[in-house]
Amino acid sequence: MLLTISTTHQPATDLGYLLFKHPDKCQAFDLSFGTAQVFYPEASDTRCTVALVLDINPVDLARGKAGSNRQTLAAYVSDRPYAASSFLSVAISQVFRTAMTGRCEHRQDLADTPIPLIAKIPVLPSRGREGFLRGLFEPLGYQVDVCRLALDEQFPDWGNSSYFDVELTHTIKLCDLLSHLHVMIPVLDDDKHYYVNEDEIQKLLRHGEGWLATHPLKAEITSRYLKRQRGLTRDALAQIAGEEVVAQIPQETPEEIIEKPISLNQQRMETVIAALKTSGAQKIVDLGCGEGKLLKLLLKEPTFSEILGMDVTYRSLESAQERVLDRLPTHQQGRLKLIQGSLTYRDARIAGYDAATVIEVIEHMDLNRLRAFERVLFEFAQPKLAIVTTPNIEYNVKFEQLPAGKLRHPDHRFEWTRSEFQNWAREICSNYKYGVEFGSIGEIDPKVGSPTQMAIFTLKME
Repeated sequence: MLLTISTTHQPATDLGYLLFKHPDKCQAFDLSFGTAQVFYPEASDTRCTVALVLDINPVDLARGKAGSNRQTLAAYVSDRPYAASSFLSVAISQVFRTAMTGRCEHRQDLADTPIPLIAKIPVLPSRGREGFLRGLFEPLGYQVDVCRLALDEQFPDWGNSSYFDVELTHTIKLCDLLSHLHVMIPVLDDDKHYYVNEDEIQKLLRHGEGWLATHPLKAEITSRYLKRQRGLTRDALAQIAGEEVVAQIPQETPEEIIEKPISLNQQRMETVIAALKTSGAQKIVDLGCGEGKLLKLLLKEPTFSEILGMDVTYRSLESAQERVLDRLPTHQQGRLKLIQGSLTYRDARIAGYDAATVIEVIEHMDLNRLRAFERVLFEFAQPKLAIVTTPNIEYNVKFEQLPAGKLRHPDHRFEWTRSEFQNWAREICSNYKYGVEFGSIGEIDPKVGSPTQMAIFTLKME
């Protein structure tokens, strides 16, 4: 398998300083699974390219596998010798170990400087296809050029393979490029050749420092990097989020404790379900689904044939998986799907639904991110019906347990008055093709209104 990295930074041969590999030498490195060779096919002041070639003996590989004594053909015929995989990822970390740390004794200023770099991998598997490949690198600022490889050029009718010829272009520090490749290559391959345990979490955190926490696909990256081990993935995502890893015991939130005397959560759910049934919607997406409380009620209604739950927090989705999806009868599991995603990034997966629910979610967003959310929901996803609920701050004076001036939940970024909420909703209608009706959830006080306010947006038919 082959990786080349090129630069036009001048003098380009300074790439040798960064990699600790002299451009005039051809070097070989013995690894536990093969031999890595490093050489420079071009080295001038204007352009320099380093090549890493990894040679793996497929017979030795097959005979080293558990169960290989059965001598099946599959053990000897595989893509491991030529397709980029965890073998190449390990080779990068071992052969370019010092460069990955960002240290350069003679040219530290250069190591700290983003320079134009082009990385090429001629055979890169992507089990998630081209869209997933682009989704990994483009958020990091790379220009991604791909060419999908045919199964066999002599037999075009056989169609395309899941392998791509990939070129990544970016102005970036070399250490960051190497870290990205080290993580993303096994993520794309969706496999690793070695045993994965808790130590792998620390490797991921180290190589993902500075970019993984904000990556829109961080949950999928983490899961695949850790070989889809749910416990390790949950702990890693918790650490990425800066949370303490604790046992997952469902607990009431501060908001639920405050609102419990009036059973507001139950009233809220029942009101939303009733509005959905009245609308005739069949395909529902619950945005910010959390641990799946609304999803569980939606599944009880046979009217709703397709239900999608999306949340930005992987730990919440893990809980929804265990508490809702895993408990469904096998013939019912096809009705519900759970995905990780952010409400402030355009996502084609949430488009095409009859109705969207956003229940007690917007108040957890920073106000300056609401505009992005509005575009995601009302401009791009465009459900026929959208139901949004949020606390009414005027009603907070009725909660004896809530200190004056405090919001109902420590994670709330804001809580709106009725007029503020209605002005926001009407502005959405003026910007997008929607009309709106307002509703109240919970006991209505003549002075301060109801504890929860609701807006039902309806797409205007052209």
